[in-house]
Amino acid sequence: MKWLAALFWLMAAGAATAQTDPATAARAAAERLVGAGEMLADAKSARNRVKALTETVKAYEDGLQAMREGLRRAAIREETLSRELQAREDEVAQFLGVLMAIGDTPAPVLMLHPSGPVGTARSGMILADVTPALNSRAADLRTTLEEVSVLRALQQSAVNKLREGLEGVQEARAALSQAIADRTDLPRRFTEDPVKTALLLASTDTLEGFASGLSQIAVNEAPGSLPGLRDRKGALPLPVDGRILRRAGEADAAGITRPGIVMATRPRALVTTPAAATVRYRGPLLDYGNVIILEPQTGILLVLAGLDVVYGEAGQVLPGGSPVGLMGGADDADDVVLTAAGQEAGARRTETLYIEVRENNTPVDPLEWFRTDKED
Repeated sequence: MKWLAALFWLMAAGAATAQTDPATAARAAAERLVGAGEMLADAKSARNRVKALTETVKAYEDGLQAMREGLRRAAIREETLSRELQAREDEVAQFLGVLMAIGDTPAPVLMLHPSGPVGTARSGMILADVTPALNSRAADLRTTLEEVSVLRALQQSAVNKLREGLEGVQEARAALSQAIADRTDLPRRFTEDPVKTALLLASTDTLEGFASGLSQIAVNEAPGSLPGLRDRKGALPLPVDGRILRRAGEADAAGITRPGIVMATRPRALVTTPAAATVRYRGPLLDYGNVIILEPQTGILLVLAGLDVVYGEAGQVLPGGSPVGLMGGADDADDVVLTAAGQEAGARRTETLYIEVRENNTPVDPLEWFRTDKED
């Protein structure tokens, strides 16, 4: 499939440019955004549209992140070179003055020396020794000025390229939402009883109490369980790209501790299920905001809280890697500003996702289950 081939190309491009110079990295990131656009065009006609569009959204997110990183590095490099030139301003002025003086002196005068032929010979030898060094300094200066010019031009065109990428990812997210709404091929393990769900929500004031009553809202539940998950303990991918902001048991600014972890993510980041799972509940819950509770196997619940958009319906069985929601926040190109210090001031990880794992309705440290070698 074309979209899958394009995904492999994007991944290879990302790996190949990881160690390149800032300008090259930024250009490669722009190419990744173009590749993501091609994936979007192919994904709309793909047989498994949800999977194809999920990969497309991730490709856009990776491309945008690479673009921002490339531009951040370009800004740092440009600032470093500019400070270098400023620090050497007097030296460069003197150097240019010497070159201009030599260039303006008539050739016959250059061949004469007040002390006669011996002085002329000595000055010629000195000039022969100095000239290569002057040429080298001139070449270095020219290279530095050219690099500064290239980096500034690259940054000036960055906002348009980022805006195009953001428009593309927004289109991909909209297409993904529609594809999920149109999906009819997912198996169901049970049907949710809305009255019992409302009663459960009204009668519980803790996540533990709500989780313990989840079985009450299921009607006509199929027996059995999904394949065991314990052999993958410690190797599950995190549901979202981001970094761990708070670990289990760490207090927040208000002094509140929770048994789960909090991940900082970028606005509108896509959240996926780490493994095949049954949707036990989706919707607002207590003070957790929008929540989806997944059951990858009997006795294990994965709680994801703080989403802006939640996908899926209670009772559905989702394949591993399926989208379950989007984070909130505004993903706007106009908010992406590279400061003079080269620090990214926009599109930061401003959203937070709370992740809790419960075994037999007892919370356990989620980091025992997830692979965290790529937190950042």
